[in-house]
Amino acid sequence: MDVRFVTSAPDLASRPELVLPEFAFLGRSNCGKSSLINHFLERVGMAKTSSKPGKTRLLNYFLVEDSFYIVDLPGYGFAKVSKKHRAIWWDVFQRYLACQDRPLALFHLLDSRREPSVEDIEVSSWMVRSGHPFALAATKIDKVSINSRASRYSEIIQSLGVPASTPFFPTSAKDRMGRLEMLAWVEALLEDNPVEG
Repeated sequence: MDVRFVTSAPDLASRPELVLPEFAFLGRSNCGKSSLINHFLERVGMAKTSSKPGKTRLLNYFLVEDSFYIVDLPGYGFAKVSKKHRAIWWDVFQRYLACQDRPLALFHLLDSRREPSVEDIEVSSWMVRSGHPFALAATKIDKVSINSRASRYSEIIQSLGVPASTPFFPTSAKDRMGRLEMLAWVEALLEDNPVEG
């Protein structure tokens, strides 16, 4: 897979000029977003991981096979930032989700060990209302016992209140799980929505 970093955009006006389908990864700080992006892209250290939640504060664009972008959005929830910066982040989220000027789909990442937070539920409701295709990705499933996984998945889906048809991907960057299923969803969307040009 050919992958290259394109830009870190501080706002929507700074997104890449070349319009291609965007697959955005968003989730609560420390849900394992950077690790899952690196797993998906098969690149160690492409998306920066940190022991300090909330390190990602920009829209980081990665071009894949010259055909679509993976977008690493800022994490929400645990980051120790000012109320002002937190408000800016939420505004960027909402503006990004409201965009209709370029093809867009979303992966909502949720730590499989934890109950969805109020913010997780709010973000899911925004995604439903946006009308963009979206999928759920349960991260860190290697930390959940095999016997408990099915019930955890059901609890996550029920807590979020998303449609039953929402794609759901159990993932583990550590155990290399979920990538092929996520990639198949991406490829199916690209096939169903070819870019004109």
